[in-house]
Amino acid sequence: MNPWFSIARDAARLAIEAQSVVALRMTRLARGGKRGSAEARRMIVEKAEALGEANTAAARALLAGEHPSTAADKALKIYSRRVKRNRRRLTPRWWQWW
Repeated sequence: MNPWFSIARDAARLAIEAQSVVALRMTRLARGGKRGSAEARRMIVEKAEALGEANTAAARALLAGEHPSTAADKALKIYSRRVKRNRRRLTPRWWQWW
């Protein structure tokens, strides 16, 4: 099987999950207050950190001579972990049983 197909599938799955995180973040930002402003700051810092971490992982994989699809997969997994972590953190406790 072509490795790019699984990367495309994982990227599509990540895009759907990221949209739920965006909705949860917008809810928190709309409420305002200390939690809203803290979320706005956190959002910017997390995005910069994730970009740096993904770029580093992809560059290391390419410099190690791995296939470009492996480098793309490693970068995608970093974003995926962060999105899942944010979704868990932002989901209200009463909804987490679902």
